[in-house]
Amino acid sequence: MNGQASVMLAAGGTGGHLFPAFALAEALGRRGIPVDLVTDTRGDRYGTGFPARNVYQVPSGTGGNALKAALAAIQLSRGLAVAHKLLGEVRPSLVLGFGGYPTFPPLMAAKLRNIPTAIHEQNAILGRANRMLSSRVDAIATSFAATSGIEGPLLAKAHHTGNPVRSVVIEAAQRHYWRPEPSQPVNLLVFGGSQGARFFSDVVPVALSLLPPSMRDRLSVTQQAREEDLARVKAAYASKGIRAEVASFFKDLPFRMAGSHLVIGRAGASTVAELTVIGRPSILVPLPHSLDNDQLHNARRLAESGGAWCIEQKDLSADRLAAEVEMLIARPAMLANAATAAKAQGRPDAVERLADLAVALMAGAGQQNAAPTVASKE
Repeated sequence: MNGQASVMLAAGGTGGHLFPAFALAEALGRRGIPVDLVTDTRGDRYGTGFPARNVYQVPSGTGGNALKAALAAIQLSRGLAVAHKLLGEVRPSLVLGFGGYPTFPPLMAAKLRNIPTAIHEQNAILGRANRMLSSRVDAIATSFAATSGIEGPLLAKAHHTGNPVRSVVIEAAQRHYWRPEPSQPVNLLVFGGSQGARFFSDVVPVALSLLPPSMRDRLSVTQQAREEDLARVKAAYASKGIRAEVASFFKDLPFRMAGSHLVIGRAGASTVAELTVIGRPSILVPLPHSLDNDQLHNARRLAESGGAWCIEQKDLSADRLAAEVEMLIARPAMLANAATAAKAQGRPDAVERLADLAVALMAGAGQQNAAPTVASKE
């Protein structure tokens, strides 16, 4: 590799990790800073065409039972050796991790090679991999002003940047919210990711079928469903005369979000970031049993701001969802107020703030020239 300053990003293979890393890679690219990506064997499974000079994969693992934990430890040890060799070849000026166990080997290898390091936490609670790395890195960037798990000595190196969103989200955010007045169409967007779509496929069509006929006639539903559920979800809507577009994936999801009056979804970090930057009201149903209840923390933070309604899955029947949707459609001012509150929580400049932090760390200025320090947990 040549001697040009570069940044190596490390991210797990989920959208919650890859999307903010993608956004930062775009921002650094605009500044003329080359970016390399280290991820796991899933790679860029979202087909984003990650804007990196090179994409590398290192062995990693996750926890679980004793056997899985032992295998994960072996994988991480192998990954550390591979990452140490890789960093010697690439010689980045900074290694910045976005969470997930694949970030552990390159961040630890960077410390061994005295390369500046930072992590970004997308959720309102510090994730497990980031928790292990937090005391070892030079800086911690956060999406929320208060992040559970960041306290004591960690506060001195914590910087509230916000959660970076891709340029396509910033573009979609230019569309202003307009509330659905009586007799006007109501655009409803439903999506849950690969882990959460099944529940919505079971509950949402039933709930919407319980609405008064005059309200059903106004609905235009866009719903993401698993491939194996597509036929039955489409049939459920058709049987009640509800206009619906159902697909397993929408490449233009940010623009569909911008065109919606109400969103029903999970509360992953990227979802919450995009909802707030675009400014759309939502009913958030956190994925149960997620690690550390991160989605519940995210949803509650947005609900506390007035930008969403948080309902845990165990409390959400078709009858209750129908009542909630009917109430909101009947009160368009509530939807408009929630849209305004959600947008007030958005950080469209998050990616530039994180890029500023990266450049400061590369230059050795670190915390003196970085973003403001965050508060401790709630």
